Amino acid sequence: MTRPLALVTGGVKRVGAAIAGRLADAGYALALHGNSDIIPEDGLAKKLQETGCDWSGFQQNFLEDGAAESLIEHVAGHFGRVPDLIVNSASIFGQDMADEVAEKELLDHYRVNSLVPVLLTTALHRRRPAGSDRACVIHILDQRIRNPNRDQLSYTLSKQALAGSVRSLAVACADRLRVNGVAPGLTLTAGEYGQDQLANITAMMPLDRLPEPDDIADAVLYLAQAEAVTGQIIYVDAGANLKSFERDFVHLAKA
Repeated sequence: MTRPLALVTGGVKRVGAAIAGRLADAGYALALHGNSDIIPEDGLAKKLQETGCDWSGFQQNFLEDGAAESLIEHVAGHFGRVPDLIVNSASIFGQDMADEVAEKELLDHYRVNSLVPVLLTTALHRRRPAGSDRACVIHILDQRIRNPNRDQLSYTLSKQALAGSVRSLAVACADRLRVNGVAPGLTLTAGEYGQDQLANITAMMPLDRLPEPDDIADAVLYLAQAEAVTGQIIYVDAGANLKSFERDFVHLAKA
């Protein structure tokens, strides 16, 4: 039996790696994209070996023209078919505010965080064989699309643009694709937060916890298998989107 094939952009590190690992457990073959590094982090490498996953890495700089078409072509060329699932997890994350926004940085964020995911979706739609089962596309968003703050403006605008594409693409591509989104909250902190600050932020959440990468992966797997669901965004943020925060979490709840 042929395994379903998933392309996970940004799939070798951090949340993307957690998603890839969950899909490996579920029996997917994996095309794992990285911007410059396609070596899976240690936990994912172990998972790929344990599951006997059929996988390959694909390097593609999303700031280059034609990046989406090039990635789809290389994946299809290697596996002999287009993906059954695309998870658009790759992102760039700048720190600009309104009085610091520069044209290049804004355009770079739109290209990586919105334009390429949309073009990957339309490229898959064009290439998906007529009469085949619907493929699925899942955009990884951010809970701030609902209640934005004043920090990381280029990043926020680009994620809001991608979120806005979910319903339109779900309608436009419904004959061959389902399109949904997952909006995580504060998930991986990369050392920016002290323990007291994290405890204080956790206490601000309606569920009194923060999401883990596995929580994001659970939502992705659900949407990948939910054949009656399209055009939806699931917030996996411990309820953060139910509240409004003046600043990004890194600036809040410091001792």
